[in-house]
Amino acid sequence: MSIKEQLDKTYQKLTKAGHISRSQSDTQSTNYYFAPGRINLIGEHTDYNGGNVFPCAISFGTYALFRKREDDLVTVYSENFPAKGVITFSLSDLDYDKADNWANYPKGMVKYLTEAAKPLSSGFDMVVYGNIPNGAGLSSSASIELLTGVAINDAYDLGVDRIQLIKLGQKVENDFIGVNSGIMDQFAVGMGQKDTAILLDCHTLDYELVPIKLKDYCIIIMNTNKRRELADSKYNERRSECEEALKRLQTKLSISSLGDLDIPTFEANRDLIHDDILEKRAKHAVYENQRTLKAKDALKKNDLTAFGQLMDESHDSLKNDYEVTGKELDTLVAVARRQPGVLGARMTGAGFGGCAIALVKEANTADFEAKVGEAYQDKIGYEATFYPAHIETGAKKLDW
Repeated sequence: MSIKEQLDKTYQKLTKAGHISRSQSDTQSTNYYFAPGRINLIGEHTDYNGGNVFPCAISFGTYALFRKREDDLVTVYSENFPAKGVITFSLSDLDYDKADNWANYPKGMVKYLTEAAKPLSSGFDMVVYGNIPNGAGLSSSASIELLTGVAINDAYDLGVDRIQLIKLGQKVENDFIGVNSGIMDQFAVGMGQKDTAILLDCHTLDYELVPIKLKDYCIIIMNTNKRRELADSKYNERRSECEEALKRLQTKLSISSLGDLDIPTFEANRDLIHDDILEKRAKHAVYENQRTLKAKDALKKNDLTAFGQLMDESHDSLKNDYEVTGKELDTLVAVARRQPGVLGARMTGAGFGGCAIALVKEANTADFEAKVGEAYQDKIGYEATFYPAHIETGAKKLDW
């Protein structure tokens, strides 16, 4: 059964059972949308520090069946959370409600889109299905935000440009959900291009599309299968630590973010921070930002060996200076690096579980997955899962 057939069948089943009230006439069209997840190739925890990131959109993502209603109700249903059932809210009440669970992401997009553009003429039904592993750190939240935003913008002809949609997605994350994340996830999901990474300056939103020629190598995503909930992690703590380090550097330096610093300037002034922990956090932000620029140059030269070395350096910094990895991610990365045909490996995402990525020669992938999986199970006690990352386009309407 195709994903379209699956969504159609679910929608028909829900309406027939009365879980979704059919207010709309038969003239209302049904449309379909997709928004990808993302991986970050390098540049971790730099986005909210005003630095560069280097993400790409992937083929895993979230699909939606979308149909306008004739009343002011919005009904949403996720095949990934069937126990939550159909969640319904009104366009006249778009406040955050903990009981709405995952539906707060689309609700937040409705709220901020209508504030930024115009009120919707009616509510809608949306049935979603995602094949992003839940809690893996591949940005399922940004995927559902941009999925909702692109669908509403298209269906109601709001005329909101893509960059504004991306900013509204971040606003949902920050102000509606309450997670102090940067803009990288929404940007990658919204602006991704096939076989291309995005070098993004999160301070200015200037970006450069960099083609990726993997030749006979591929990117393998390694899922620790340790669930991580971003809002419950130490993410906000790390952000606060970097903000404090920045304040101390600003007593002498005229900078607006850690991303403004090059390595020599940081090394010459790091004693202003007067705190070993804060110094380590700032060091990671500065050095990691510079690694993104080196990574761009390496890919432009088709130097995958140099790119792999930068991946290794990135993970080591995230482990030792930023302290956001943990035994699961460290185990995957350490074992991956020892395998034949591997040029580099690192965690991707916020850390504290989730996924790592490895740059692996295609001829070695089966052996790589078997050996890394066996070693991980022996040490951690449960399985890791592996899948290749195909770099795809960003959020879009589907021609179904």
